[in-house]
Amino acid sequence: MSFTAALPTLLLLALALVMFGLGLSLTVQDFARLREHPRAVLLALVLQMVALPAVAVGLIVLLGVQPIYAVGLMLLAASPGGVSANLFSHLFGGNVAMNISLTAINTVLSIVSLPLIANWAIATYLQTGQVVPLQFGKVLEVVGVVMVPVLIGMVVRHRQPGFSERMGSPMKAFSAVVLAAFSLIAIVKEWSALTASINSLGPVVLAFNLASLLVGYYLSRAAGLAKPLATAVSFEIGIHNSTLAIFVALSVLGNLQLGLPAAIYSVSMYLTATTFGFLVLRRGG
Repeated sequence: MSFTAALPTLLLLALALVMFGLGLSLTVQDFARLREHPRAVLLALVLQMVALPAVAVGLIVLLGVQPIYAVGLMLLAASPGGVSANLFSHLFGGNVAMNISLTAINTVLSIVSLPLIANWAIATYLQTGQVVPLQFGKVLEVVGVVMVPVLIGMVVRHRQPGFSERMGSPMKAFSAVVLAAFSLIAIVKEWSALTASINSLGPVVLAFNLASLLVGYYLSRAAGLAKPLATAVSFEIGIHNSTLAIFVALSVLGNLQLGLPAAIYSVSMYLTATTFGFLVLRRGG
């Protein structure tokens, strides 16, 4: 099997590794913690499921994004928070426990919401006249790569807390490196297509990233959330799991062009999130 043919499977395994690392840091009490801040949880879920797709649609219309890339942007908007959201939240004073809980619940919800949004986008922007359903086998595949590794990680933490304590951080760090490596591989593989589309895709991807961070933070503050919670919500909805969007584009939909917005985002988000953190959060925004 060629590397190109194996790439979707390798991405799937890398994502499963990340989910296992996340599971090592979770307990049942993490989910119970959601009850302590119901307003923050509800706001984050509404922003993730409703506001971000709406922002993406607005940018698509405003900037005249090509249909194939419009679908890719919607895939990115529908993706849950990424592992890096926890790191950025920690660096800039966010409630990391809330991030972990939101990442878990958003990841589970995305099993349903991401296919629904993707199918709507395909039918709307590619104008096929019909919704392309996610095959049942692919649903099981996504469930397996997201839920099962998380549950395994949680069981390992429950039975071997010492092992999980030692391995949790290295596993998450290693997973992040693996995911970043495969994102870069995807970019290098289609470098010519990426450079050809950067002028048309760069502005909309950057605008979407900044809008996600700003909407998450300032709407949270306007709703009366304390700064650590607002920071957690902002990074949770502003730092997406771009590798999941790339995986769906490659493995489920079989079209790398659909993954180009996520590929550009996977590089640019580190710069935008860091700039946002220093300019807004460190200066008491």
